[in-house]
Amino acid sequence: FKLQRQIDAADLPGPAEKVAIFNDAIRRLTEAGYVYIGMDHFALPDDELSEALASDTLQRNFQGYATRGGLDLLGVGSTAIGQIAGAYSQNRHDLSGYNAAIDAGDLAVFKGYRLDADDRLRAEVIEAVMCRSRVDYADVGRRHGITFTEYFADALEDLRPAESDGLVVLGDDELTVTHQGRLFLRQIAMPFDAHRRGGRVDTTKRFSRA
Repeated sequence: FKLQRQIDAADLPGPAEKVAIFNDAIRRLTEAGYVYIGMDHFALPDDELSEALASDTLQRNFQGYATRGGLDLLGVGSTAIGQIAGAYSQNRHDLSGYNAAIDAGDLAVFKGYRLDADDRLRAEVIEAVMCRSRVDYADVGRRHGITFTEYFADALEDLRPAESDGLVVLGDDELTVTHQGRLFLRQIAMPFDAHRRGGRVDTTKRFSRA
């Protein structure tokens, strides 16, 4: 954003300092009794997010970690995003246009995207990485009619630097995120996102910088 670009980059913490800050936050919150759910989410032990993590039922949608999957999410208001019946939609950004559409009795949606079979497959794999820190190749392959290591050969190859850094273990039957790797769930999941791959994401540089 324009205001953020006015900040002198030299005044911002570097990658190593960012990781140190985050590690300190994790230490302080866990010492205070909170459970590290993943990414930047924490919850008390009796919270349903913590219980879902412990029971392997944790899920994730575009808003963050959740305990109930498959629900429709209705976006209300200017710029709001909704997820209904396997499709995403976003309302208009301009308030005047949004109000005009509502006043006319129309939907204020200005763009949308319907997930195809590949999107749904990849979303499932990404959720497994980010919620369970583990992907069972045979299980995914059986339910989607694919050979996992062939379908995702490029993604697994992109993760080799992460494996060298001790962030993941790429076994013959499953992918496992290590304890250290849980700090980099977004980067580990990224190679499985076809939309992020567009011009091919340079994960080597990302992991090296981290």
